[in-house]
Amino acid sequence: MTTSVVVTGLGIAAPNGLGTQDYWAATRTGKNGIGRLTHFDASGYPSTLAGEVPGFAAEELLPSRLLPQTDRMTRIALVAADWALADAGLEPGELPEYDMGVVTASSSGGFEFGQNELQKLWSQGSQYVSAYQSFAWFYAVNSGQISIRSGLKGPSGVVVSDEAGGLDALAQGRRLIRKGTRMIVSGGIDASLCPWGWVAQLSTGLMSESEEPTRAFLPFDAEASGYVPGEGGAILIMESADSAHERGAHVYGEIAGYGATFDAAPGSGREPGLRKAVELALGDAGVGPQDIDVVFADAAGVPDLDRIEAQALVDVFGERGVPVTAPKTMTGRLYSGAAPLDVATALLAIGEGLIPPTVHVDPDRSYGLDLVVDRPRTAEVRTALVLARGHGGFNSAVVVRAPDSPVAG
Repeated sequence: MTTSVVVTGLGIAAPNGLGTQDYWAATRTGKNGIGRLTHFDASGYPSTLAGEVPGFAAEELLPSRLLPQTDRMTRIALVAADWALADAGLEPGELPEYDMGVVTASSSGGFEFGQNELQKLWSQGSQYVSAYQSFAWFYAVNSGQISIRSGLKGPSGVVVSDEAGGLDALAQGRRLIRKGTRMIVSGGIDASLCPWGWVAQLSTGLMSESEEPTRAFLPFDAEASGYVPGEGGAILIMESADSAHERGAHVYGEIAGYGATFDAAPGSGREPGLRKAVELALGDAGVGPQDIDVVFADAAGVPDLDRIEAQALVDVFGERGVPVTAPKTMTGRLYSGAAPLDVATALLAIGEGLIPPTVHVDPDRSYGLDLVVDRPRTAEVRTALVLARGHGGFNSAVVVRAPDSPVAG
């Protein structure tokens, strides 16, 4: 019998809310977290808006010894992991240290750290790690820092597949639990709101250049013109249903299905792989399209990419066949942190029976989607589908569903 893997803890840091309660209170009512970038002066760049995590004071939340050796992304990740463990009612010392592992995702991580190292080189002429080395090291730092800080000596790893990586990390965590690891800290926190990271993101040509926070990120809207980047994400505690039951833990829901594909090279004539990823996830979960109560869309905010996603959903569910939402319109696209945040949001939606809205968007009906806009929609949410795509052709899908066992606590 296949081991059921459930989520028992959430740690959230998002542009519209710091902490799970604040985030959900903001998201369920459509509070916008996108505004003018304040981390540095972006006035000389074509894009000036971002989703920034508000009120995060690392010096109040982390030991002072950690501050010099970390950047903002890692500090947020460490705090989110602390919150997730506390939410799950887990003290790492209570479990055998090799029964607990960490698998996180990283996409744009390392930009701020690498920029700081380069600034030291320029200003001091000292011997610091090269920019390339800083990237290679930093892709692993979130997972490593969380492991060290929490004393987790089980499996550890980092998945790098851009925005799809957040779902891929959860899937890898599920595999490890099914192989016998009792608990996995997973998810993703990302942040690259620094000049070096900004230039790298602008190079894709996909960022919105609008200066109006409520009109900059408009997926599935006729006026869509690109995405707004953001920082933050979610860390989740995953464990076997048996482990959760033994502890008497509260269970948010089950990671029930996963599918991933990779798009063919441009010009190949082959269709995009998102639909196949959806079908694989549904099959892995043992559910059909009729069982999905809501889809949390990838929502690129780029017309061609929005059209591909909408067509995949229409092909699987039929025209306007399932409610679709994109809460990331309140936060911006958080790279590897986006999909774990969507999974956390889906679990919160299941718990309350409420689909959060896609804000500011006037849906283009030609997409054929039943997009939840303007206000939250009350609904019985038992099973949700979360989609994510990464730059370069990554497609991932995860099915989450309500806990049906006594571990529901």
